[in-house]
Amino acid sequence: MITPPNNPERRIELVDTTLRDGMSSVSHQFTKHDVAAIARGLDEGGIRTIEVAHGIGIGASSIQYGAAAETDPDYVRAAVDAVDDASVAVLYVPGIATLPELDACIDAGITTVRVAVHCTEADCARQPVEHAKAKGMRVMTFLMMSHKLEAEQLAEQGALLASYGADVVYCVDSAGAMVPAQAAERVAALREAMPGQAIGFHAHNNLGVAVGNSLAAAEAGATVIDGSLRGLGASAGNAQTEVVAAAFERAGWHTQTDLWPLVDTAENILAPLMKEPQIVDETALLLGYAGVYSTFFHPTKRAAAKYDLSARDILLELGRRGIIGGQEDMIIDVAHELVRAKG
Repeated sequence: MITPPNNPERRIELVDTTLRDGMSSVSHQFTKHDVAAIARGLDEGGIRTIEVAHGIGIGASSIQYGAAAETDPDYVRAAVDAVDDASVAVLYVPGIATLPELDACIDAGITTVRVAVHCTEADCARQPVEHAKAKGMRVMTFLMMSHKLEAEQLAEQGALLASYGADVVYCVDSAGAMVPAQAAERVAALREAMPGQAIGFHAHNNLGVAVGNSLAAAEAGATVIDGSLRGLGASAGNAQTEVVAAAFERAGWHTQTDLWPLVDTAENILAPLMKEPQIVDETALLLGYAGVYSTFFHPTKRAAAKYDLSARDILLELGRRGIIGGQEDMIIDVAHELVRAKG
């Protein structure tokens, strides 16, 4: 086992996204009470960054993305009031969120901002990154759908994010399309391009290897790893926080977490709130296999039922066309074309 040169003590920071990415698993219907209870358990378990708000990011509560049970600032305040040590974070997606919406969350008590852009569009992150840094925030940046770029190209985009002032640059497997060797290759390229820069990894579980990918990313030099309790998240969900904590401990990493409060929170507080188990079903698997954004999970299922089509055919065609997040309207276009082709 090779110890990355920039992490000789094998320390990993775990970030939990149950209350943001995991919102997709409950149709964005966690209440302020739910958020407070889960955030408190995460804080007791040693998680030092907790992401909250609408599953797509702040400002996304709408007919298009789904209406949340509470406002983003209300979610933030509920989490901030519940924790003693953790930093509360939100996700900012340019084109969905606005700077005034971000400022409202800053006023509500966040101290970390996570800015997410498509892997080829790092330049779109410059304004919110610089704005958040000017407000004294810790800034983590996401290169979504990282599987779509070769490692060297991804590193070039990551270097741009670092140049804007990002504290952490993430490789993000938004479609759950990577296997461990691919995750490691991309993280290693980011580390080599940005010596001394903190590198993060965010894994979806569409191919069933989210925890393995996270371990491979750490071995390649990632120092920040995301997870969600019970694996909650879009489509097949994310690497499971409590499993990640246990697996990393077994692999000789120091996560600075206490496993049992995480397990207790997942079992006793979160599990009763889940509508259904977080599993890798056919549609979730196809998203990873075809390399399609995880948030296409429910819209594709609805389109398949409405037009009497196979979700498999829709997703494979979306993957062939290289569709990315923000192009959800193409689901209906593809469905119409498939219906016409069937006569």
